[in-house]
Amino acid sequence: MAEEEFLKVVETSVLADAWGTLTRYGIEYLRRDGTWQPQIREAYDCGNGVACLLHNPDTDCVLLTRQFRLPVWLSGKDPFMVEAPAGLLEGAQPEERMRAELMEETGFEVSRLEFLFDAYMSPGSVTQALSFFTGTYHLKDQVAPGGGAEDEGEDIEVLHVPLEEALRMIRSGGIRDAKTIILLQELALRKLTPDAG
Repeated sequence: MAEEEFLKVVETSVLADAWGTLTRYGIEYLRRDGTWQPQIREAYDCGNGVACLLHNPDTDCVLLTRQFRLPVWLSGKDPFMVEAPAGLLEGAQPEERMRAELMEETGFEVSRLEFLFDAYMSPGSVTQALSFFTGTYHLKDQVAPGGGAEDEGEDIEVLHVPLEEALRMIRSGGIRDAKTIILLQELALRKLTPDAG
């Protein structure tokens, strides 16, 4: 990694390297006032990923999943998170990987996905960027049972949630996943201002 004119990497040490890599960095950062400040930071790298919200225009439902999340359980909250389908790139192109994740998690195969944007979800500590997609689905598009990959520890419930209910779930705490909230709000904005998309 090349150093920038505002950053000097003094030392690095890998703290963990199992599912992802957690690295401790000793850096010197050039502040806006012209002084160099030593800092210690940690960054977690588990690779970039994808997320997608599918909408059924016939029923005005969105396709979501529910699955167990250990970090949420560790924080003392309900660990069964309602989320938009998502996954890691694992060397694939974003749209290709998103289609595979949709099939694996939900069993749905859709003809067209629309790329929305890339975004960092936790840029203060995680290197991961997500590519966001949207698309349309119909019940006839389900060609497999979904449920995730058992050998990866996945046990995923597939949900068809009315859009209005999903938006209410954000306010009530039923949906607390950031990527899902972003995608639901994007869809709601598009419905309010169709020409904006």
